[in-house]
Amino acid sequence: MIRGALAAVIAAAAMLGGCATRPPLPTLEGDRFSGRLALKVEGEAARSMSAGFELEGGAQRGRLSLTTPLGTQVAQARWSPGEVVLAGSGGERVYGDLDELSRDALGESVPLVALFDWLRGRPWAGAPSRDTAAGFEQLGWEVDRRKAGEGLIVVTRQAPAVTLRVKLDAS
Repeated sequence: MIRGALAAVIAAAAMLGGCATRPPLPTLEGDRFSGRLALKVEGEAARSMSAGFELEGGAQRGRLSLTTPLGTQVAQARWSPGEVVLAGSGGERVYGDLDELSRDALGESVPLVALFDWLRGRPWAGAPSRDTAAGFEQLGWEVDRRKAGEGLIVVTRQAPAVTLRVKLDAS
């Protein structure tokens, strides 16, 4: 249900939601990233989405907010030990873990717990990795860090084909 809803909410809010702004978020301990992300899933049920984002905290406790190009918040995921919640225009939905949330909301499991390290251009300490010419492979994903100095990280998985492009705001 929420699988297609998140992409639809982002698209609708981009067209209709120019006036609302998002309230400031309380600060969490840990990393903080912001910028734009684009997710593309290929195959029979091909889909794509793009949004502004703020990612804050860490693998144990954090928050991911998605916004339209005009800054309207369309969805927010928050997690802490024992609780993962996705809040959007349709209310809140609770998940068992971050993998379940990403699988339901995005249609594919994206390793959000590793994303904090991947955005820093390094492998996540929670799983083995292998160096590649472009960066490294981990958890079945290739992290291309060749343009990390420009704030661009590209994460791809071959089967099914998924590409996540993240353009970080300058710090």
